[in-house]
Amino acid sequence: MGGHLGGPDARGGPRGLARKPKRVPTRLGIDEKAVRKGHHYETLVCDLDRGTGGGVVDDRTQASLEAYFRQFTREALATVEAIAMDMWEPYLLATHACVPDAARKIVFDRYHATTQVTKAVDEVRRQEHKALRAEDDLRLKGTRYLWLWNAERVPEWRRAEFDGLKRAQLQTSRAWAIKEALRDFWTYVYPQCAAKYFTAWSFWATHTRLAPIIKAAKTLKRHLPNLLTYCTHRITTATSEGINSKIQTIKQMACGYRNREHYKTAISFHCGGLDLYPRPEAA
Repeated sequence: MGGHLGGPDARGGPRGLARKPKRVPTRLGIDEKAVRKGHHYETLVCDLDRGTGGGVVDDRTQASLEAYFRQFTREALATVEAIAMDMWEPYLLATHACVPDAARKIVFDRYHATTQVTKAVDEVRRQEHKALRAEDDLRLKGTRYLWLWNAERVPEWRRAEFDGLKRAQLQTSRAWAIKEALRDFWTYVYPQCAAKYFTAWSFWATHTRLAPIIKAAKTLKRHLPNLLTYCTHRITTATSEGINSKIQTIKQMACGYRNREHYKTAISFHCGGLDLYPRPEAA
C-alpha cells in the first residue's frame, strides 16, 4: 500500500533523527526536485562533504528555503564555507538573507550554467533546420544530439559526418563552437584569469547575431560573480542530483507517499546518514 512506512523505517528513522546533531553542513548543495506533474516542486538541501541529505523543504520559494536556514543560529550559518545551487532567484535571495557573507560562498552549478548555452545551441539548430528544410536542405536532420554532446562524446561512426557539418558555413556550427569554448572557463583556478577569459568569450558570444546565444551569454554575465566562485570552491550540485535520483527510487518502491512526514522520514532513513541501530543497555 502506497505510503506505508513499516519495519526499520518506522523504528530506525525517528531513532536516528533524535540522535542526529543539529548542525549546518560546512558545504551545502541546494537543488530542486519535481514532486509531481504541474510544476510542483520541493527543495533538497544536502551535505556535500558527507554525501547525505540535510533536509527536504516544501516548495522552492524564498520563504521555504529561509525556513530551513533559520533553524540554525546566525553564528552557525557563519561557519558555512560554500553553497552550490542553480541560478534560481528565490534560492539566491534566501541565501543572501540568511547566510553571512553569502556573496563569496554561493557557487552557481557549472552544469546548470552550461545548460543555458546548450539550450541556446539547440534553439539555433531548430531555427536553422526549419529555414534549410524550406529549401529542401536536410543537412541538419537527425543531428540534434551531435550538437548537444561534448566533442569527445560524439560516436566514432558519426565523427566524419559531424566534422563536415562543423566546417560548413552554418549558424549552428558557430553556436556549437561557442558552447565548447565555454568549457575552458571551468578549468581556471584564479578568478582574475577566469574573468578575463569570460570577458573575451562573452564578447564573441554577444557579437554572433545569434539571438539565443546572445541571451544565454547575457544571463551568464549577470551571474558572473557567483560563477567565478567556482575557482575557489570546486563544488557542484552533482551530489544533490545523485540523492534526488535515490529519492525517486524510494518513492517508486513505496508506490508513493500520501503522508508527507512519512516521506521525509523515509528520506532521512535512506539518505540522511543516520545512526539507526539500537544501542545496548547500560550495564
